[in-house]
Amino acid sequence: MSTRSQETLVDDQFAPRAAAYVASPVHALGEDLNSLGELIGHRPEAVALDLGCGGGHVSFRLAPRVKQIIAYDLSAAMVDVTRREARTRGLANLEVHQGVAEKLPYPDDSIDIVVSRYSVHHWHDAAAGLREARRVMKPHGLAIFMDVFAPGVALLDTWLQSLELLRDPSHVRNYTLLEWHAMLEAAGFGPAAARRYRVTLEFRSWVERMNTPAHSVTAIRALQSIAPEDVLRYFEVQGDGTFTVDSMLLQMTG
Repeated sequence: MSTRSQETLVDDQFAPRAAAYVASPVHALGEDLNSLGELIGHRPEAVALDLGCGGGHVSFRLAPRVKQIIAYDLSAAMVDVTRREARTRGLANLEVHQGVAEKLPYPDDSIDIVVSRYSVHHWHDAAAGLREARRVMKPHGLAIFMDVFAPGVALLDTWLQSLELLRDPSHVRNYTLLEWHAMLEAAGFGPAAARRYRVTLEFRSWVERMNTPAHSVTAIRALQSIAPEDVLRYFEVQGDGTFTVDSMLLQMTG
């Protein structure tokens, strides 16, 4: 029986694939990243925190716009590739730290901007991580969270979580928008303004990026082959397994 923690599982999953996430078009590009730049603008006195930085794409976007950007991630390998890429890009105001989202090593009210993208669905305790994000953010700071969200329909929710978990055992949950709003409110954030997007996941690159084992790939395709019409239509499942999910950008202040 496994005795690994969720944090160890996340690190084990992502460490061998860190470079793939730097190169991934899904992570390096996107309407949400473009919106992020517009919302942040230029804040030359601001300190920003990229919480769960992954391949560093949020940090790379924000570095030219702020005084300092901290790229923070559980995975040492992700931190390392972000550090190397920042040096390649000449981003001298970007520094990297390793740690868990649920216990941030920063003082209260010390961060002007907190951003997290495609990370919260891996957190062991999302509510605790969001409370920490609010703790370190200044009272009139800005917070932006971007992630895939689950449809508010039980059937669709179950199918999405099943495919995600088969592809990546470190997946915890894609939360619904209602769950997101409830967690953010409980953490002490102000009302969240939402932008919604549809993101197409090309199947082959989606599983290769995580190095999903062949038996799990087979299981995913088997599930897709028997999915009810409601599921196929909502996720726009294509013949090669490619499908489309909902993502969001939530913007709020303290």
